Amino acid sequence: MSLTSRVLIGLVAGFVVGLVLSRYPAAGAIAVSLADPIGTIFINLIRMTVIPLVVSMLVVSVGSLASGAAAGALGRAGLQAAIIAVVTLVVAAVVSVAIAKPVLATLNVDASAARAIVRPVTTKTELRIEPADAPPPRSALAQWFVDLVPQNVVKSGADGAMLPIIVFSVLFALALARVAEDRRAAVLRVAAGVADAMQHLVSAILLLAPIGVFALAIPLATKLGLSAASAVAAYVVLVVALTILVGAVLLYPLGIVAGKLSPRAFAALCAPAQAVAFTSRSSLAALPAMVESAERAGLPPLASEFILPVAASVFRVGAAVAQPVGVLFLARLYGIDLSAPQLASLIFTVVLTTFAVPGIPGGSIIAMVPVLTAMQLPLDGIGILLAADTIPDMFRTTENVTGSLTIAAALGRVRASL
Repeated sequence: MSLTSRVLIGLVAGFVVGLVLSRYPAAGAIAVSLADPIGTIFINLIRMTVIPLVVSMLVVSVGSLASGAAAGALGRAGLQAAIIAVVTLVVAAVVSVAIAKPVLATLNVDASAARAIVRPVTTKTELRIEPADAPPPRSALAQWFVDLVPQNVVKSGADGAMLPIIVFSVLFALALARVAEDRRAAVLRVAAGVADAMQHLVSAILLLAPIGVFALAIPLATKLGLSAASAVAAYVVLVVALTILVGAVLLYPLGIVAGKLSPRAFAALCAPAQAVAFTSRSSLAALPAMVESAERAGLPPLASEFILPVAASVFRVGAAVAQPVGVLFLARLYGIDLSAPQLASLIFTVVLTTFAVPGIPGGSIIAMVPVLTAMQLPLDGIGILLAADTIPDMFRTTENVTGSLTIAAALGRVRASL
């Protein structure tokens, strides 16, 4: 039996047990007290991998792209591809937030029960004595920008402040591009080794997902009842619908117009790789089909030999849809309202973390941990999203492959005309 099937069984079993126990408060309290530590351990196992995984993958991906961008025509193509990718990711994230927020607001979730499942957060406040001539406090927006730059990146990691760590990682990778080739390559090899090790560790941790998801689902269903199950179903439908919408209104028009292809020709370019991606849930597994389609469509070697391998490795437009929807879904489930600055921070964080999505099934959900941390949302919902991720992951991976071919088609035609 596949891991996906076992995780789904764990989710359903946890919901069933929780729903039954919701009718018996005394027994439910005992079950929650037993399940809660198991679910917490599972979440902590995931959390401990986040900083080394995200930092190493960002350094490898951004450092490789930035270092290539300094190397003539190949580098200019990489820079252009990065610009197209970032703009596409921003648009996808903005559209997803704009549509998902009002739709999820209609979910029928008991607010008082939702608040009950949020773990209390212990914070340490410091006694501050402000001098009489202290400057006036900064606005929320100004303070948000100030907080992006960490005074101490190690302290940011200890505090779980992922956004400053992401900014530091990107700046470090860009600076690494200016280091001598031999030294840069050595650092990138170390970072790549760390990233590979973390992905293996995450894969091992995910073997425990059926148990962890079962333990997380029991208290959720016990306290929320049937509304939790219906909310998860609504989330799956919404994220799949938005993934299809972004592909239809953003990726296909961009590939057709910028790639100077007919709609039929672009659909034929994407179809073989989409079929592989949908069934395998792996962008890299679909790479050979992408390369073959690009060559058959007459795209220049630059597209098939450079753009597609890089895009298949780091470009995750499907994650730019799924992660905002997942965050907004969990915020609604836990009865937490995100402010406008938080939504802006959500989009910014999602765009950066999509470049650090591990290349494993459910990788976009694992990469949501720093996004949830930046939004100050409970991490318990990761297990629920992970269990419900089979169908969304199929569409998300297909979207990723379509995005890679869109960039290859657009940039291939531009470079060929130069």
